[in-house]
Amino acid sequence: MPHGNAPAAVPRSTLARSTLVVTAHAGDFVWRAGGAIALAAARGEQVTIACLTFGERGESAKAWREGRTLAEIKALRRDEAERAAAALGAEVRFFDAGDYPLTATPELTDRLVEVYRATQPDIVLTHPVEDPYNGDHPAANRLALQARVLAQAIGYPAEGEIIGAPPVFYFEPHQPEMSGFRPEVLLDITEVWETKRDAMECLAAQRHLWDYYTDLAVRRGVQLKRNAGPNLGLAHTTMAEAYMRPYPQIAKELA
Repeated sequence: MPHGNAPAAVPRSTLARSTLVVTAHAGDFVWRAGGAIALAAARGEQVTIACLTFGERGESAKAWREGRTLAEIKALRRDEAERAAAALGAEVRFFDAGDYPLTATPELTDRLVEVYRATQPDIVLTHPVEDPYNGDHPAANRLALQARVLAQAIGYPAEGEIIGAPPVFYFEPHQPEMSGFRPEVLLDITEVWETKRDAMECLAAQRHLWDYYTDLAVRRGVQLKRNAGPNLGLAHTTMAEAYMRPYPQIAKELA
């Protein structure tokens, strides 16, 4: 039987195009990949967020200072993440694995493999390999990549049909210069920016990040325009997110 809240597998032919986001904490998917999620949902695609922890210990300082209990903080962060995911058009599944530190266990890996097999993702979004400021993010990366490989193995004992090899995109960490991050892919999120901003504003526990990630989207938008053909100095308003690709891009022509 599936562990936790992972559903039974659905035949791949009956699924819409699918995106799986594997994120360490309740807010990470909004700041770093909210635009990509909103774009996919707007196209009618299935987007599933595997939220490994609520960020209850390390990313909820405001709530701790207010004197809230651990249970209250988890409930608060869960509510924020559910509302943010709904604003983006995605489904979020909570693992409640505990943060600071996030520790990989066989059970946690099994649960994530089952989500891979149930959702049959066409692409996977997750944290990059490095983050010297937050060990939970590299831990989530390792879990995401390991579960992706195990979900492909026909002999691995988990519910559901095996998956293919979905491309993986690493979203931008909070301190990119310190995390070995290069903006290899710039995604234009202008048409869904207001949706992302609405989702960001669901995260009152981290309100100090609203302006930071707005400014980052503007900066990446400028870079996108400068890499998208002739730069004539024309006025524009472009918002973007940056991603890295750990595996080769597969193509029949260069573009």
